[in-house]
Amino acid sequence: MDRFDAIRTLLAAVDAGSLTAASRQLGMPLPTISRHISELEARLGAQLVIRTNRKLLLTDAGITFVAAGRRVLEQLDEAERAAAGEYRMPRGDLLITAPIMFGKLHVTPIVLAFLAAYPDVNVRVVLFDHVIDLVENHVDVAVRIGHLPDSGMVAARIGEIHWVVCASPAYLATHGTPVAPDDLAKHNCIGFEGLQMVRSWPFGRGADAKIVAIKPRFTANTAEAVIEAAIAGIGIARLTSYQAAGAIRAGQLISLLREYAPPPLPVHLVHTGPPLVPLKMRTFLDFAGPRLKASLADIAKI
Repeated sequence: MDRFDAIRTLLAAVDAGSLTAASRQLGMPLPTISRHISELEARLGAQLVIRTNRKLLLTDAGITFVAAGRRVLEQLDEAERAAAGEYRMPRGDLLITAPIMFGKLHVTPIVLAFLAAYPDVNVRVVLFDHVIDLVENHVDVAVRIGHLPDSGMVAARIGEIHWVVCASPAYLATHGTPVAPDDLAKHNCIGFEGLQMVRSWPFGRGADAKIVAIKPRFTANTAEAVIEAAIAGIGIARLTSYQAAGAIRAGQLISLLREYAPPPLPVHLVHTGPPLVPLKMRTFLDFAGPRLKASLADIAKI
């Protein structure tokens, strides 16, 4: 039995959730999958998994071994990439994640330019508005908006975004322009929320910070829908600067209450910082960092 193959088989079964799913994923007969895991358990003298009709459960020994097995395979893959020349020329695959709208507007165009410049690199862009575990999901580089928790990740600050309260010229012509946050009590507002209601907006900084209650006439869980409603004159919206920038530049929305804005949010490029950073990743960071800095500096002008 090849131990590396057995570990890969075990990890595939754990990630897929069952032996049957791993069999389909690997294109390997189900009995072979089961035999590899059984032989691995026999070699270790410990039960790693509990097989049920629906899924695979890890024992305590299995949890420890799977974590160690992932590290071993990652180190082996890294050594193979180094031997194959990945650390001498940019080539291979990259997985990049970013918030959805920021990724569409700013990350994807940079990735496309990067692909044109480096034809031996393939990039997969996955856009999420929630934070995912980079190690667990094998992410190479992530764009993170907001303050970062303490972790072992490597982070390079590339700029910041700020909050924008805005409305259409037509709405302001009809309802008047608020000059202070408390004026919002007299206005229709547009909520940016999902299943959990968000009915207050923060304003100010330090000792002047305050929370103002709003009365939404319309709410939506995507920035695009909020922007569309604001342009249509439904009410006053609160968005991040990169979300509102296009409509403000086009004159479709007008920025309000800028002097009462809360503190900006930092933007970072984050990666796990492996001991030997592949050239493909270093090249992407060097390529994307200055371009994203320029985009964020341009957004800051709105």
